[in-house]
Amino acid sequence: MTAGTPAAPAPSELRGHHPGPRSFVVMVISESKMVLRDTAGMIVPIGMPLLILLTTAGGTADVEVGGGFTALDVGVLPIVLMMVLSMIGVVNMPSFLAHYRHSGILKRMSVTPVSPVMVLAAQVLVSVLQSALGIGLALGFTAVVFGLNLPSNLALGILALSAAAMYALGMIVAAVSPTPNSAVAIGLVGFLGLGALGGMFGGREALPERLAVVGDHLPFGAGVQALQRAWVGAPMEMASLSSLLAAVVAGVVVSALLFRWE
Repeated sequence: MTAGTPAAPAPSELRGHHPGPRSFVVMVISESKMVLRDTAGMIVPIGMPLLILLTTAGGTADVEVGGGFTALDVGVLPIVLMMVLSMIGVVNMPSFLAHYRHSGILKRMSVTPVSPVMVLAAQVLVSVLQSALGIGLALGFTAVVFGLNLPSNLALGILALSAAAMYALGMIVAAVSPTPNSAVAIGLVGFLGLGALGGMFGGREALPERLAVVGDHLPFGAGVQALQRAWVGAPMEMASLSSLLAAVVAGVVVSALLFRWE
């Protein structure tokens, strides 16, 4: 090293430097581009719910269930919106995080000023934006084609709590999946299981009683029930809210214990 040349910063000094909000914005933009390039992961969580609306809304849009609401409002839309949240939270997001760990990205970031936690936060934010896009398209499509009775303001809070529950479960999937393909496989099994027990393939009354009870307390079923009641402005059942909160807490705790950066 010649005289007057500044010394290179030590690794400890690099790790001590904390990126600001601008760095996080850049990372969110980067994560958004990654999601947009994943054609299937972008289209399926949005296209499948719209397809279900097309095939079921025609027979439910004119069926009154009381209070000016229709079977489409109370029966179909809550399930469709929960599909969007669960597919993105349990299938899409974990596959990206598993890819980052499998390829060593998270490990390399752990010795740079950019903490791997920023990657997790950016991916969650992008997933939330994708969910908001899917929900907005579903509601907008319904309003234009079939007519829509808007839910009470409480429905927005239920959607946020349901999203948190699904993303918390998705973090468990990301924590236990060694590869991106295994994350997709585990996530799909989880999505289909939650949906089947939560009424996605038909009324829960068709299930055996014990399975129906289990489905009522899993995030998909609890979210659908809470959203149905919020849609018509009915009093909330604490069992559904408690189930969603329990899923959030369990998902955060379990994923924090199991998640590895490499």
